[in-house]
Amino acid sequence: MKVRIVGAGRAGRSFEGALGAVGAEVELLSARPSRGTEALFRAAEGVDAVLLAVSDRFVAEVAAEIASAAGVVILHCSGSLPLSVLEVGAGGPHQKIASLHPLATLPDPVVGSLRLRNGAFFAVSGDQLATELALLLQGKPIVVAEKDRARYHAAASVAANHLVALLGQVERIAGAAGLPLEAFLPLARGALDDVSMLGPQRALTGPAARQDLATLDAHRAALDESELEGYEAGVRLARRLAAERSKTAASPWS
Repeated sequence: MKVRIVGAGRAGRSFEGALGAVGAEVELLSARPSRGTEALFRAAEGVDAVLLAVSDRFVAEVAAEIASAAGVVILHCSGSLPLSVLEVGAGGPHQKIASLHPLATLPDPVVGSLRLRNGAFFAVSGDQLATELALLLQGKPIVVAEKDRARYHAAASVAANHLVALLGQVERIAGAAGLPLEAFLPLARGALDDVSMLGPQRALTGPAARQDLATLDAHRAALDESELEGYEAGVRLARRLAAERSKTAASPWS
């Protein structure tokens, strides 16, 4: 398998390390070539696939600068973009296009490379080569329909980005009480482990799930006003999950 990667950010270098470690022949274009350069125009020559690991806003532009080549698959690793952004190539349409998006955070090339070949889920669409690459990385491919890409990516954003932002709120609230974030991280890890073992409904605990209104009011009174919007959003989500759990428990089919 010969793969040329366009883009040398965290994603591009993580894929370079991961694919190289599993035996693929990989070439990295060290930066997104400027418009009209020979290197970008010839990116599909002599390879099986070209993986675009550039920012979403550049994917269509970069794909359009690559000369189409018979049998070569052009892929992007965006979670939200449709396949159609890859259709236009230099001198003609790209005949084979695909998407390969890892459900993994890639904080740096070393950690990212390990995560990409450590049983990660990959959302795939388009040409079969995307699935082959996921399997080459010892990953678990999941097929995402074009109509569901935005919903899929929203779920991924909540799972990672929103979770990090939520822990940022934990850090601020704990800090106001003179406590470090580190003291609360085992609690967060335990909750994630519980979700993995039991599912969200059964893993849910806390005052919102118990309808402990006095405790919720005490929280509100203690929090800085700037934290209330995020806190109330969490309470609403917990109450919704608790209500769903009650319905499930009451069902004769549960």
